[in-house]
Amino acid sequence: MKKETLILMSLLVGLVANAQTYKTVKDIAYTTKNDAYAQERLKLDVYYPEGAKDCPVIVWFHGGGIEAGQKEIPEKLKNKGYVVIGANYRLLPKATIDKTLDDAAEAVAWAFRHAAEYGGDPKKIVVTGHSAGGYLAMLLCLNKAWLKAYDVDADEVWMYAPFSGQAVTHYNVRKMRGIGPLQVVIDEYAPIYWVRPDCPTFVLICGDREQELLGRYDENQYLARMMKLAGHKKTYLYELDGHDHVSMVEPSFHILETHIKQLLEEKK
Repeated sequence: MKKETLILMSLLVGLVANAQTYKTVKDIAYTTKNDAYAQERLKLDVYYPEGAKDCPVIVWFHGGGIEAGQKEIPEKLKNKGYVVIGANYRLLPKATIDKTLDDAAEAVAWAFRHAAEYGGDPKKIVVTGHSAGGYLAMLLCLNKAWLKAYDVDADEVWMYAPFSGQAVTHYNVRKMRGIGPLQVVIDEYAPIYWVRPDCPTFVLICGDREQELLGRYDENQYLARMMKLAGHKKTYLYELDGHDHVSMVEPSFHILETHIKQLLEEKK
């Protein structure tokens, strides 16, 4: 009888979990900027579990070389109990990299202010994204000035987890200066320039070093090494064998979720 009761309870728990409904609110303006391009571009979508509370919040920045792309809610993050925010930002060359980074910071600041309205916990915000989006996440983490401009301490973010972000100055930022993609530059627009020992959990995920874009894994490996030498204890580096710059995205979500679960366990 006890065994039958336990089976019935397990089935009921499963039914409750599957009954969770999710909603999406689209095209929320997140900016205080009033120029035409900002008003057109600086919008975000929020995907959230209806009626939930204190959920992890994932801010996702799309890829596209900082020159293209649109906000998105990745399918792999749906129906997982997360609040997911997909944010647009202004693009090169119509905008400067400073404006793009400022947009990304403003989107994260919006998440801190509004996460609870959608059942999210502002103490569990994860900043991530693929390629250009990962690059933005890296710079928001390591150069605290961008978020400080919006009265947010970059260390209040729970975790940063860039997917194949560029650790040196982005090749399209260099292109705007007439510099080719193979001429490496490390300046204030290079995440590795801002190595520091005291930031939150920092998860670096890349594809196969022989298949990634322009040595992307090697850059991340160097960044991870410098972070550890600086004394940062929670830098993690993953190489996804057999995956190129595009195909590495899907398996990266498993790594992201594994680290979210670990952080949730630490909070218990």
